[in-house]
Amino acid sequence: MQKPELLAPAGNMEKLHMALLYGADAVYLGGKMFGLRAFASNFSLAEMDEAVAFAHSLHKKVYVTVNIFAHNEDINNLPDYLRSLQAIGIDALLISDFGVWSVAREIIPEMPLHVSTQANTTNWAAVKAWENLGASRVVLARELSFTEMKEIGSKTEVELEAFVHGAMCISYSGRCWLSSYLTGRDGNRGACAQVCRWKFNLTEKNRPGEVYDVAGDEQGTYIMNSKDLCLLPYLLQLMEAGICSFKIEGRMKSAHYAASVVSVYRRAIDACWRDPQHYTVKQEWLDELEKVSHRPYTTGFALGKPDATAQVYTTSSYLQTHEFVGLVRDWDNGRLTVEQRNHMKEGETLEVFCPDGSLRTLVLKEMRNQDGEPIVAAQHPQMVFTCQAAESIPESAILRRKIP
Repeated sequence: MQKPELLAPAGNMEKLHMALLYGADAVYLGGKMFGLRAFASNFSLAEMDEAVAFAHSLHKKVYVTVNIFAHNEDINNLPDYLRSLQAIGIDALLISDFGVWSVAREIIPEMPLHVSTQANTTNWAAVKAWENLGASRVVLARELSFTEMKEIGSKTEVELEAFVHGAMCISYSGRCWLSSYLTGRDGNRGACAQVCRWKFNLTEKNRPGEVYDVAGDEQGTYIMNSKDLCLLPYLLQLMEAGICSFKIEGRMKSAHYAASVVSVYRRAIDACWRDPQHYTVKQEWLDELEKVSHRPYTTGFALGKPDATAQVYTTSSYLQTHEFVGLVRDWDNGRLTVEQRNHMKEGETLEVFCPDGSLRTLVLKEMRNQDGEPIVAAQHPQMVFTCQAAESIPESAILRRKIP
């Protein structure tokens, strides 16, 4: 058994920095083409070059998603794109389409390839098949229990990766056509509109007036709205199953989400690895996971096939106890430099969340703008200001306040 990698999402450069600074061992990101998160900010080749340089300076890794289900026209530009990724120094590619895999094997044969979860790998025979095709790692389908994962691990040699936290797709391994049919945006080619989160009413064409008892209200019901995955209490079971990489979902989430969730799992993985037989989930970790935007949590398929309680039928709204209001840029001689992310005013008491996971309290005093002029509030998006702070606060610490 090896200590698992903590793998975090990076929807843009800031999220990448936050994920790595708050404890991720590696990040996964998408480029402007060939990925399944077309509406994330995503990275240009130049930005990927910068991202790799930053990650490698910390002795950490960057993986790039090339995981669309490709059509003929997608293949034309693929070879040049793959060569560019190799030149940048990307550590591995995530691929789901066999055609893309074959092109990658031919064009950049030395590049480590990971099988994306969209490939729907649910059994040991499939994992061995990918292993025989040269896969360095297989990201298992989310529809597996710990028992199934363990059997796969016992019968294969390739690295195994599994999701441990984040949003759950209602469709099997993300293979969904709802978005394409209803909006023209193909979820299998990076443009999902998350139609499954919409309100729906159930009717039957040939039985007019017949009422179907579906939980909801007068506005409809969210019959396909899954809870979010959280396997924090089960890290030992994942390790024993042979999972070498614990993956967090959320490239569309905020920098606050990336930092908070990564910090919790970093501390939890370290604690479980140090003393696995006495590993327990600390209340402070659970409290931290409640502070970021999320749906109610579920264990997904890990303990067996989920029942009706794994869905949220009455709303698609998120839960969140705290809001991200500022990011620390510097501290010098009793003055804190902050980049605003939400309205703040003088006299407010804020919570400071540091990269090492520690918490502090800051009262906003003597606020000044960049010209040194006194201000009573930071009202403009991403404005930079300073305030009094007697004790040093580390760069990239998050300022947040409790939501009333």
